[in-house]
Amino acid sequence: MGKLITISREFGSGGRELGRNLAKKLGYAYYDKEIVKEIAAKTKLSEDYVNSIIEKRPFSMFPIHTGSSFQTMTNPIDDQNQLIFREQCNILKEMAVKSDCVIVGRCADYILSEKQPLRVFVYADMDYKIRRCMGNQSAEETLNTKEIKKKIQSLDRQRSQYYMFFSGQKWGDKEYYDLCINMSNIGMEAAVAAIAALV
Repeated sequence: MGKLITISREFGSGGRELGRNLAKKLGYAYYDKEIVKEIAAKTKLSEDYVNSIIEKRPFSMFPIHTGSSFQTMTNPIDDQNQLIFREQCNILKEMAVKSDCVIVGRCADYILSEKQPLRVFVYADMDYKIRRCMGNQSAEETLNTKEIKKKIQSLDRQRSQYYMFFSGQKWGDKEYYDLCINMSNIGMEAAVAAIAALV
C-alpha cells in the first residue's frame, strides 16, 4: 500500500491547487477529476451527470453509509446515487493501492479511513476566497463579489450535505482531520512545503 494524502477543501480556498502542487513536489500521483471519468466509464453514465451528483446531497429520505442502507421502497434516483457512490468507493480503493497519491475531495478521507491517510482540510477567510475566485474567472464569467460569495456558500453547503449524507460525519470538523490549514495568510508555496515536510 502506498502513502496516501486526502484533501478536503472549501470552495475557493485553493485546496485543489494545493493538492496538485503537493503531489508534484512529492512525486505522488494526483487524482481529482479523473475519478469522475472512471465512475462514468464504469456506470455507463455521462460525466456531466456523475459530476452533477458528486459532492451534492442526493435526494433521498434516508442517509446512505458505506456498507449499509435502509430503504422502504425502490427508488431509481436512490439506486443511481448508491451505484455512483459504490463505484466511487471501489475506484478510490483501487487508486490508493496503485501508488503513493494525493486525492482531492470525493469523501476520500472517510472512504479510505482504514488505510490511515494523512487527512488535510483546507479552508480560508471569505474575503480570500472571493478574491481568489474573482482572479480565476474566465473571460466569459462576469460574477460580482456578491454573486461569488453566494456561489461559495452554496457549493460549500452542498459539499457539507454530501459528506454528511454518506459519512454521517460533519464536514470540516477538526475531529476528522490530521491537519487543518487556513490559506488566508499562508502562501501556496509555503503551505506545500510545510505539508511535504510533515509527510
